[in-house]
Amino acid sequence: MGYKAAMTAFISTSSRLRPLRRPKCLALLAGAFIALLLTGCAASLPKDVERPVSTALSQPQSTELGLLVSQARPARAKPDASAFALLSGPRHALSSRMALVENAQKTLDLQYYAIHADQSTGRLLRAVVQAARRGVRVRVLLDDFHSTGPDAQVMRLAFVPNVEMRMFNPLAGSRASTIGRAWTLLTDFQRAQQRMHNKLFVADNTLAVIGGRNLGDAYFDASNVGNFVDLDVLAGGPVVKDLSRSFDRYWNNVRAYPVQSLISEPDLLKLKTQFDQEDAKTEAAPAPDTGIAEPESEGGSMNLNQIPWIWAQAMVLADSPTKIPAEGAERSAASEHAESAVLKADDAYSPPPSATPALNAESVVDGLLALIRSARQDLLVVSPYFVPGTEIMDAFRAARSKGVRIRVLTNSLASNDAPLAHAGYARHRKALLEMGIELHEMRSEAANVRSALRAGTTGSSGGSAGASRAMLHTKLLVIDGRLVAVGSMNLDMRSQLQNTEIAVLIASRRFSQLAGDSIDESLPENSWRVDLDPKGKLVWRAPLDSGLRDSYSEPDASLGLRLMLQLLGPLAPDSLL
Repeated sequence: MGYKAAMTAFISTSSRLRPLRRPKCLALLAGAFIALLLTGCAASLPKDVERPVSTALSQPQSTELGLLVSQARPARAKPDASAFALLSGPRHALSSRMALVENAQKTLDLQYYAIHADQSTGRLLRAVVQAARRGVRVRVLLDDFHSTGPDAQVMRLAFVPNVEMRMFNPLAGSRASTIGRAWTLLTDFQRAQQRMHNKLFVADNTLAVIGGRNLGDAYFDASNVGNFVDLDVLAGGPVVKDLSRSFDRYWNNVRAYPVQSLISEPDLLKLKTQFDQEDAKTEAAPAPDTGIAEPESEGGSMNLNQIPWIWAQAMVLADSPTKIPAEGAERSAASEHAESAVLKADDAYSPPPSATPALNAESVVDGLLALIRSARQDLLVVSPYFVPGTEIMDAFRAARSKGVRIRVLTNSLASNDAPLAHAGYARHRKALLEMGIELHEMRSEAANVRSALRAGTTGSSGGSAGASRAMLHTKLLVIDGRLVAVGSMNLDMRSQLQNTEIAVLIASRRFSQLAGDSIDESLPENSWRVDLDPKGKLVWRAPLDSGLRDSYSEPDASLGLRLMLQLLGPLAPDSLL
């Protein structure tokens, strides 16, 4: 999120999850300004922090999960092939993670941009705590943007035996109030806008869930306000070692601070006492109702023995942690080695031929742009926050010059929880259409959560928890029906230049068809098709069987939201959205 999150915090949203009204924003700004005047200086991060080095499990094949993957491997699969399953809905998103936690024997590694302190995440993290108590080493790496207010309670994990928790690129100052966080944003704005956006969940260095989903009610279809439509990939085999390698280089980086180094001793004791009291109650009482429909299995976790795996060659793209400057530095120190975005743990494994254009990429998005330029027939792009800057437009133009069909699915203004990001897309919309690109914008009606992304190797996506707004959050590329990219990245300049991201490239026609079908089957009913009429004016074609009419203005969006887009949209450059 970065600058988008900061800007929308002061204008309309503090994150891509919860609205923050303007009067409160002004109060925050005033409070931060007064604090700055009174102190005359900004707080700084702790020095000489101890960071014990640790790495992923070295012998994962000795675990039950390792044995499961080994036994599932077909004789015809290539030695460097990995196993993949498309997780196409909130039920399977939660049940797959629960299964990894419950079956882990040695290690659990969690890396996330946001972990929200709510019911669904509480259910998952209680299982993580139980895993730690039975001897599983747990490492939790969390970006620091959302670690204030109620969400700061997630940091209680750091006080559980056998759990280590570190905050990546933390912001100095008080965590007790949003005023302190606003002050930090003002005094260290350049660094604060750059965030670790990676999302990764790894068990025993054998099975992993990767995708665009953070942890929270809105990501598991349990919010009554708005729910994100997302997808994940469950991966097993050699590719997981590459994912763990990425985790390790973030975990052991100087930008990762143990929670204990960031909170004062009184605050530590207060949080620990609170955790112990609540944990004691949890031990004696059943888990609260999360509002999430239980998966098919009685225990609430996915049966990993029944996964219909697709075996394919794959490659990991992961930004280096040095992409984010350390405190007090404009950019990474010259002494730091700027690693390539391409991760391969074993030189004996060659990348899939279809992924080779991304081999020399400096960032995840740069790698994807290379693949877009190399496309020969068809390109499907799903990006919730789609802000095509110059390089992205050039890549599209290069593909179109070869006759490549390009389809893009993004949020409509009404379904976008970051309206300023939509402004960055809207200014390029006509040029994209004139280029011959097909544009689809997701509807915001709650009913569409049920049907969007309904196809997948694990079954249907499940139903919606109730009346709420649907917001696209899927990050997906399907190239020439043979290569799929799934990860944390948006196709925007923020992901390219500011935030760190991670993605997996899967070279499989079968998997490509599944991923493509999960989008294609939902497009007619769940999205507006944007066209140019004979006079060159934008027109939004109504979704199939919706009973809606075509529109010549942003559909479903309020007048106030459309006015904000017109007034504020032109003020921010693409690189800052």
